[in-house]
Amino acid sequence: MVNIRARNCKIIATLGPASEAPPKIQSLFRAGADCFRFNFSHGDLDQHARRFKDVRAIEAEEGRPITIVGDLQGPKIRVGDFDGGSMALRYGDEVTLEVSDALGKEGMIPVPHPELIEAVQKDDVLKLDDGKLQLSIIDVGKDQAKAKVTVGGTLSDHKGINLPGRRLPLSALTDQDKEHLEFAIDQGVDFIALSFVQRPEDVQEAKDIINGRARIISKIEKPAALDDLTKIVRLSDAIMVARGDLGVELSLELVPVVQREIIRKSRADGRPVIVATQMLESMIESSAPTRAETSDVATAVYQGADAVMLSAESAVGRHPEVAVAIMDRVIQAVEQDPQHWSELALKKNRRQPTTADAISKAAHDITELLNCQAILAFTNSGATAVRMSRERPHCKVLGLTAVPQTARQLSMVWGVHSVITEDINSFEEMESKARTLAKVEAGLTENDPIIVTAGIPFGVPGITNTLKILQFDED
Repeated sequence: MVNIRARNCKIIATLGPASEAPPKIQSLFRAGADCFRFNFSHGDLDQHARRFKDVRAIEAEEGRPITIVGDLQGPKIRVGDFDGGSMALRYGDEVTLEVSDALGKEGMIPVPHPELIEAVQKDDVLKLDDGKLQLSIIDVGKDQAKAKVTVGGTLSDHKGINLPGRRLPLSALTDQDKEHLEFAIDQGVDFIALSFVQRPEDVQEAKDIINGRARIISKIEKPAALDDLTKIVRLSDAIMVARGDLGVELSLELVPVVQREIIRKSRADGRPVIVATQMLESMIESSAPTRAETSDVATAVYQGADAVMLSAESAVGRHPEVAVAIMDRVIQAVEQDPQHWSELALKKNRRQPTTADAISKAAHDITELLNCQAILAFTNSGATAVRMSRERPHCKVLGLTAVPQTARQLSMVWGVHSVITEDINSFEEMESKARTLAKVEAGLTENDPIIVTAGIPFGVPGITNTLKILQFDED
């Protein structure tokens, strides 16, 4: 039997200096990582090219499709450089934020982003360095703004700036992002993660450029995106709850509430949803997480997330494989809780009056009634398997496809075990292949029914109009 994960929620691990060696990547995969994230905010393109090559080599050796996510940096607003590398901000001091490439000095903070000064208004709050420092705007002029320090500390070169409550006049794609996007697609990336999405137009711009060559993950990390969340979800292929900047720009107590709402809306529309940032943060140094961190991972799983993500824990942490293994254990513990399944069953999905949604709903109901052990979905685009996953059946969904990229993309979707197989051309071939794959890929050894879905005519993308119940007979 082919190795199949003993869980449904997937694990994304970020590659970095601590985990980029091929043996490490393979260890992470074997520990439970289903997907690898390449963070284009760090490293150069030569490093990323090597990582692409290494992941695909391990994929071939392991015989399992592996998802690669290219995460673009986006228009991160940062301060410029300071004389000496930093400056002290003391509570009550007045400082000037100036559109300038000059070195910052006592009382002057260089901001090489005129868009920020255009958007800021009197009494606005600016948060610096992930919220560690804070300024209150007292006056705005041409190319500069005066502010009072309300939370002091040391401000270093290139630290981030957040302007809560304001929508900045910026595209989610910088010129550098567009270069990285084309590079990632040339390498064969499966998903592009779009940072700092603020409006539906940001997603549409990326879709126009990508033109179907990869799928889009919209990262929700700006409160402005919440105003158009429904439209953003529907335009995207997947959603990420990116709690880093979101936690800086929102009141901390609102982040769990917003996380739950983003997951709910994503699930309702059948979009895979990822929960990310600081999930096992202490494991950057420690060999074990805190109890609060394991509860955080468990909460995301209980809420129905398709995937949970490790960032610095696997990229620069001291125990990457241990972090993945612990996340794997937490997910399995939650999924073995009967209450977890009863809560998933209560979720209300927004179904469309289409044949595909009707078949997905019917497959779920038949699975529950007949206690099926697997749903086998023959698919070209992967859409059928994603719709099956949205129903959260209490059995594995085998996504069967002749398209390698589709198989890789499905490896990030809840409950889907993706398999690369040749196209089918007849009912007889469909039944024969389904029986074989049920045994080889799902390990079925009893006379239990399985469900098979496909499109007639065979091999035509975008058509799922057939459901068949097969009795699996062991040879």
